[in-house]
Amino acid sequence: MSNPSASSPLPGEAFSVTHRSVLAIAVPMTLAYLSTPLLGVVDMAVIGRLGDAALLGGIAMGGIIFDLVFTTFNFLRSGTTGLTAQALGAKNDEEIKATLLRALVVALFGGLVVIAFHVPVREIGLWFLGGSSDVQSATVRYFDIRVFSAPFLLANYAILGWFIGLGRASTGLVLQLVLNGLNIVLSIWFVVGLGWSVEGAALATVLSEVAATILGLALVLSHVKQGSWPAVSIIFDRRLLLRMMALNRDIMIRSFALLYAYAFFMARSADQGDTVLAANAVLEKFILVSSYFLDGLATAAEQLAGRAVGARYRPAFDRTLKLTAFWSFALAGILSAVFLMAGPSMIDFMTTSHDVREIGNTYLIWVIVAPLLGVLAYQMDGVFIGATWSGTMRNMMLLSLAAYIAAYYTLFPLLGNHGLWLALSLFLGLRGVSLLLSCRKRAAKTFAAV
Repeated sequence: MSNPSASSPLPGEAFSVTHRSVLAIAVPMTLAYLSTPLLGVVDMAVIGRLGDAALLGGIAMGGIIFDLVFTTFNFLRSGTTGLTAQALGAKNDEEIKATLLRALVVALFGGLVVIAFHVPVREIGLWFLGGSSDVQSATVRYFDIRVFSAPFLLANYAILGWFIGLGRASTGLVLQLVLNGLNIVLSIWFVVGLGWSVEGAALATVLSEVAATILGLALVLSHVKQGSWPAVSIIFDRRLLLRMMALNRDIMIRSFALLYAYAFFMARSADQGDTVLAANAVLEKFILVSSYFLDGLATAAEQLAGRAVGARYRPAFDRTLKLTAFWSFALAGILSAVFLMAGPSMIDFMTTSHDVREIGNTYLIWVIVAPLLGVLAYQMDGVFIGATWSGTMRNMMLLSLAAYIAAYYTLFPLLGNHGLWLALSLFLGLRGVSLLLSCRKRAAKTFAAV
């Protein structure tokens, strides 16, 4: 990526990065991110009360299809954070506002495209995922209602990313809690209280996204009390739009590569039989939990690194690296200790199968070390997104993915499932190390003119 700010700011616009400023972003965003899996648990629980396995399968498959579709638009959250943070560091109020408006335009257009093409998208997803006719019927009923949340969901991505970029993590927490909390309440009411089945769960999501968008826009207007909004010519400035799209493209490629890495892991697990697949799936959830905890600190790295790059203030950038690394490794160490002490009990809680429990405990060691191996990748992702060094981040992800696949085909014949886990561990570690080495070069180049 090129220079981060819309206009060249003066160097040396100093600001302090402290433990408090890191945690002020990391703690609220960790809580916000943890509310998301809770919503999924509640949706499954309320549908499960209806006693029809096909309905559970339908809502699960519909969720998978939506996750794949909306991964394409993840950049609206992370990209908006980086660009907003840089405009904040550059003290460019006009560009701060323009960044949000550009993101909202993309969100509206993207959401309408998803709605317009939802039938072929749905059918491709059903063809790929399979399932019985009852499951597919439930998926269609769920999908065809929830799809109308698309413009609002994407707008919420943009609004959340904008507030994080401004360092307003507490506002981001409020938005996420309202979104997921309302969704939980409506889902219980519609499904359990009114008996609306999967349609009720889908409608709860739509209404929650609409409500969160309205609240988010109201908070935006409350925050922007003074000054005029940018002219249309600035919002649609060709250079800045191309810069945003390049950033979006790179983050999208990176996200799909990451999805493929975990899909490859599950596919190679399935090759080993249902029991190994089930055990690896249980253990993989531990890594997912780790990512939710560590993403809060990655978000802090996004905002603070982006602001430092926008201000051309190297001391704040270096301090961001140091403090976010400190807290990230501290939290990763705590997670590893929890998995070491409570891992067997957590496996027992997640499955009643004796064989799955036994295999899960055999490979638990890989989950114990995973937070420490992957923590640098999470932190560096935040730094690179904030600095908008997306091209390098994309390239290091693709390099790590290639090494991971090569490692699997080398190690699996020798070590079996341990080889698969070792290959995944190498993928986690290589992502972090490669980004750290690249970070030094990119930082030197970015701050060279200061």
